Amino acid sequence: MIQPKGVEVSLFNAGNENDALISLADIAKYKNPEAPADIIKNWMRSRSTIEYLGLWEQMYNTKFNNSACTELLTVSGSNSFVLSPKKWIEETNAIGIVSKAGRYGGTYARTDIAFEFAMWVSAEFRLYLIKDYQQPKEKESDAQKLEWDVRRELAKVNYKIHTDAVKENFIPEQLTKSQVAFKYATETWLCLE
Repeated sequence: MIQPKGVEVSLFNAGNENDALISLADIAKYKNPEAPADIIKNWMRSRSTIEYLGLWEQMYNTKFNNSACTELLTVSGSNSFVLSPKKWIEETNAIGIVSKAGRYGGTYARTDIAFEFAMWVSAEFRLYLIKDYQQPKEKESDAQKLEWDVRRELAKVNYKIHTDAVKENFIPEQLTKSQVAFKYATETWLCLE
């Protein structure tokens, strides 16, 4: 859950972190809290939206029904034309938008599509949405960097302890430099196994 401009927007992970889905209904509530489904339908009936969704599906969906998309583009200029997420998914075999009924249901979209929808709703809201979406990823990245730095410091300290122990216990003074190097390498190899 993120909160751009104070609006709660649900996130859903569809398998892995690169497969995030963002709630279109929650984004639509920024414009019209009483009828978010109508906002989504109004966006989807636009010719430019259908073109964008079609291009996105062509890039990421091998099972996309392009001829059905072309038919929808043909009728998109009509005043009576209405396109719901469910109809889009059923007719084109789309994967960029997910629509589920019932508890924990809703209309979700891949990040590219959700950001495009947010732009249609409000340019300002889109910027806040992108920023809030990126913040947890940045925090996670910072935590991983810290963990990496701690590991490096531990390895540095352990290396000094290890080399001192090898020098004191396993290396006689009469060995040549190459024999000493070989002994260090052998002992290191044994520690790593």
